[in-house]
Amino acid sequence: MSVFVAVQPPAEVVEHLEDFLEPRRDVEGPRWSAPSGWHVTLAFAGAVPERVLEPLLDGVRAVAAGRPPVELSVAGGGCFPDVTRAKVLWAGVEDGGALEPLAAAVRSAVAVVGGAPEGGPFVPHVTLGRFGRAVDATRWLRVLDTYRGPSWVADEVVVVHSHLPRERGHRPRHEALASCPLGG
Repeated sequence: MSVFVAVQPPAEVVEHLEDFLEPRRDVEGPRWSAPSGWHVTLAFAGAVPERVLEPLLDGVRAVAAGRPPVELSVAGGGCFPDVTRAKVLWAGVEDGGALEPLAAAVRSAVAVVGGAPEGGPFVPHVTLGRFGRAVDATRWLRVLDTYRGPSWVADEVVVVHSHLPRERGHRPRHEALASCPLGG
């Protein structure tokens, strides 16, 4: 099963970003992610055996309990792998450096039980959309550079089962498995 651990922005933060993006979307942009699914991924594991799910949840709960809530805001943006060959467009997340150690601890908890976390260096972001082919996304970064959303305090992390689509053109469906309060 595919599992990720994330911080989810509250509705007012999502609405603020959605209101900013709506008039700027056009047919040449990415395939936009649904705002209801926007999140900041701390760890992703694409092949978690069901037998390790409970220990994984326990490990993430323990990590969350030992970390304080984090003040965050969405501002700016970027692309993966880079702006000249963009496949993914994202909004940046300002965190004062607090999410990186949380993400490292969560990834470690997932790895210890055999969840095999994937991905490169941690970059706090919200995925906004994906391009069908690599493009130069400079104009989109110029737009995102003008954005600064409201701040919020993240007081929990969520463990989510991602049901990946079996057919092209369908979107993943996400099922929250556990909400883990930061700071116990």
